[in-house]
Amino acid sequence: MIYKSYIIEQSITLAFKPKMFLFYGENEGLKKEFKEKIKKSIQELKILRLHQEEIIKNKNILTDEILNNSLFEEKKIIFIEQANDKLLNTIEQIIDKIEKEKVFIFSNILDKKSKMRSFFEKSNNVGISACYADNEISIRKIIETKLKNYQGLTPQIINLILLNTNLDRNKVNNEIEKIQSYFKNRKIDPNKIESILNISENEDFNKLRDEALNGNKLGINRLLADTIIEKDNNVYYLNIINQRINKLYEIEKRKTTDESNPELIISSLKPPVFWKDKPMLTQQSRKWNRIKLKKALDKTYQVEIFIKSKAFIRKDLLIKNLIVDLCNVANSP
Repeated sequence: MIYKSYIIEQSITLAFKPKMFLFYGENEGLKKEFKEKIKKSIQELKILRLHQEEIIKNKNILTDEILNNSLFEEKKIIFIEQANDKLLNTIEQIIDKIEKEKVFIFSNILDKKSKMRSFFEKSNNVGISACYADNEISIRKIIETKLKNYQGLTPQIINLILLNTNLDRNKVNNEIEKIQSYFKNRKIDPNKIESILNISENEDFNKLRDEALNGNKLGINRLLADTIIEKDNNVYYLNIINQRINKLYEIEKRKTTDESNPELIISSLKPPVFWKDKPMLTQQSRKWNRIKLKKALDKTYQVEIFIKSKAFIRKDLLIKNLIVDLCNVANSP
């Protein structure tokens, strides 16, 4: 039986109704949260952790744990990690033997052809929930919910957390825990927020982006040699570039109204621009116009298509080439 993940988030007790429950998908942060919620809801019970490989090597281990009940334990909770279709035969053999125990299975991505996914979706005595990747809306909601009682939580700070965590729920939760630990009086100081978050991880690429949009060839040559472009973060790098280009485009549009001073326009933007970014953004706004900004967006769009459609291409090189192209566009007439 299929359960929507957001429903299980609201009430973890629903996952206890079937004999077995399967959580699958790429969202490791969400699966971790489900584990924590399960543990908190049954603190008095024993939790046994098994990996699929253990069960395959010793086919009796899961059966023994289910059948051999202790006189002092009414039931136990079993977590099975890193499961896939290899486990299905064992599941089918023991499902009818489960009486008091609850078994929670955690898997990575299972496509529609997966036999285990099909079994859990179609059977009435088991449950399944897909843990899909978070988007900006869901992550923003998490931040707002967990920090709703904190004074000083602004859209600017939320955007800073979003940029700093690449929509990774685990990283978001870590950053939220830092904020909660540091600001025990529930008052967030915007002047201290950067120092407690992992801003340094992104600073190098931000510098590279800024030098490119400033048309600083010497600067990007030096930074390209020193900056590590992580192969798995290419879409994240594109988002960082696009956000800055879109911000410059918004400034350019406002220049056609009564206000032409970029500094005043930047000060009036919503959400507010982080104070540290204002001088660089002002400098860049004097370098770009609508025509060049449209060219820049076209280039980032083409790179995104290549990254998502070409499996074997050097995606880090695409990002580096994009940086050089943006620098050339910045310097064009």
